[in-house]
Amino acid sequence: MATKTEIRRQELRDKLILIAERTIAHDGLSALRARDLAKDAGCAVGAIYNVFGDLTDLALAVNARTFHRLGADVAEALADAPEDPVEQLIVMAQAYHAFAAGNHLSWRALFDIERAPGEAAPDWYLQEMGQLFTYISDPLAVIFPGRDAEELALLTRALFSSVHGIVLLGLDEASAGVSTEYIDRMIALVLRQFAASP
Repeated sequence: MATKTEIRRQELRDKLILIAERTIAHDGLSALRARDLAKDAGCAVGAIYNVFGDLTDLALAVNARTFHRLGADVAEALADAPEDPVEQLIVMAQAYHAFAAGNHLSWRALFDIERAPGEAAPDWYLQEMGQLFTYISDPLAVIFPGRDAEELALLTRALFSSVHGIVLLGLDEASAGVSTEYIDRMIALVLRQFAASP
């Protein structure tokens, strides 16, 4: 049975995550400030650090929720995808693009969060990324049946990096010089060419 103190602590934690999630979605990761959070949560600034080690920990908690939503969107798109493995990759990649476009600042926060040099990503991050990679590696194993596990893992990461780069630059039209309406078409072209390679 949780004590009243533990219940209040969990309630404050949940409230701070929701406030931070809203802040990041609206204004970006850089807008996360302890004083503003405390004001919105109706608590002292010090109370934030009683439930989170620092603002990075809070941002990571928000990112965990964002990653979960991203994974759910990709899984939902995959459920309606054709059986053809190339088309499955295209559907997943386009779902990734749709999520990034519809939740741009939250999506950017997944990759913009700062870590100390040499510091490993949290276990939940690795688990969520691992799930995304599984969605990609399964159809790749069908497309390239002769590849061993190590090569498939590298192909999976290479493919994710390629799609991520297209989406990242594509959503910044000034950098890419490509209208966002062409991003899905670019993704499909690249994936079909990728799958056709020996």
